[in-house]
Amino acid sequence: MYKVLLVDDEPFITEGLSDAVDWSAFGLEVVGSAEDGEEALERLRELPVDLLITDISMPIMTGLELIRKARELQPRLKVIILSGFNEFNYLKEGMRLGIENYLLKPINFGELEATLTDTVRKLEVDKPEKPLEEDEIGILRDNVMTRWVNGRIALPELAERTALLGIDLSKPYAALAIIRFRSEQGVAGYGPNDCIKDLLAQESDGLSFVPFLNDEGELVVACCINEGMRNKAKVTEALERAADKWENRQLGPQIALGGIVAKADAAASYAEARKAQQFFLVRHDRHLLDYADISAETASLPSGLFEWEAYAKPILAKDKAELEEVIARDFATIRMAESLHPVRARGAAIELMILMKLEVDKLGRADAAEVFQGALDQAVTAATLEGVENAVRTAAFFVADSFSGEDMSPVIKQALRYIHEHYAEPLTLKSLGLQFHIHPNYLGQLFNKQTGDTFTDYLNKFRIEKAKELLADSRLKVNEIARQVGYWETGYFYKQFKKHVGMVPGDFKELL
Repeated sequence: MYKVLLVDDEPFITEGLSDAVDWSAFGLEVVGSAEDGEEALERLRELPVDLLITDISMPIMTGLELIRKARELQPRLKVIILSGFNEFNYLKEGMRLGIENYLLKPINFGELEATLTDTVRKLEVDKPEKPLEEDEIGILRDNVMTRWVNGRIALPELAERTALLGIDLSKPYAALAIIRFRSEQGVAGYGPNDCIKDLLAQESDGLSFVPFLNDEGELVVACCINEGMRNKAKVTEALERAADKWENRQLGPQIALGGIVAKADAAASYAEARKAQQFFLVRHDRHLLDYADISAETASLPSGLFEWEAYAKPILAKDKAELEEVIARDFATIRMAESLHPVRARGAAIELMILMKLEVDKLGRADAAEVFQGALDQAVTAATLEGVENAVRTAAFFVADSFSGEDMSPVIKQALRYIHEHYAEPLTLKSLGLQFHIHPNYLGQLFNKQTGDTFTDYLNKFRIEKAKELLADSRLKVNEIARQVGYWETGYFYKQFKKHVGMVPGDFKELL
């Protein structure tokens, strides 16, 4: 977004401009306003600005003087002049200073928007080319690849970005692997880059690797191949060879591998790798787990047994009685199925518990890992089916308690506390998701379910309440109050204030 500063000695002009123009549609953002030339210069010393829109006739310093001094501070600055005077001398001097347009008041918004379009085009052309540093390229690579494996980038954009960054995804198939290291012992002088080199050394005809770091900082590898399932053995053999080398260095590798899919379906393979990764909780002796092998263990289960949807409903409804009925029904089915091998039943129960853990992980509960490790160990070592059933019950009731959390989950409590303390800062679902290690889409759904408001509505309501307090108890200007409660665009602040209070800030202040 290019930055805009509005300057006019009539505040209703700058406020009206902020409100009336959809700045973001032009790739612009209003970052401030000023009521005279001196105040504008102070803002320009503090803020990088791309476009100055200024009145020409103001006290203390005229718009023409402001333009001359502003250009000394920011030589690339573009300028649009507003004027109530249709005078040739003003226009002539403005043209000499290199303005984009000279607009008469009252403003013709069609002409203003056409001028903004032309100005942004010039800003794009004038933008200096900045060579990317190696670290920046690495961050971009990680970002593009993470968006790909999460299904958040269209194939045309993926092709464009990978070509620009030199990422080879030309092969038609891929399997995603997530790699963790259990131990840091013996790693001196041997870091992530060395692990990546070891992996790349395993490439062969028809098989290549694209390593990157995901949002959690884990090493992820796209295993790219030419011919579908026939090359799965090559993938696992190459990963095993690298894992053996890491094991010799006492790194304790854990490689979770998803299925081979078409390039467009990478998110499905990544989701499988995510699930396989959780099975290291019960497969302590393995350093590579293939999701295909795990799912094959439960393939012959009776239809409807241990289905997540049947458990999710009572869990989200906080109905432990119904949850107990579902558990009892599934284990009764196992007991009646005489041909069902107990090992397969145990594997299916463990897979269900893994799905439960994945859901609780989204809530950010600090004690979840310990509780699930205990329940899974109980299921693995149980000598009877009753022992496995008790382990599933422990895990399921813990999940139900996590989602109830005295009518509010811990992560929402933390999010609300953070909003109340940091409401004046830029806040988004994405930034809160990163703060509390939860996907922003899931956080948004959970926030709405437990507070009754969308995240945006709640934040705006809270900020407007703070603004009402400041209007009652301070002599600050409206635009200063807007910034103190988190609004940098005064026009947007006016919109939200009128929406939630029923009147504009000035009228509200007069009632006090």
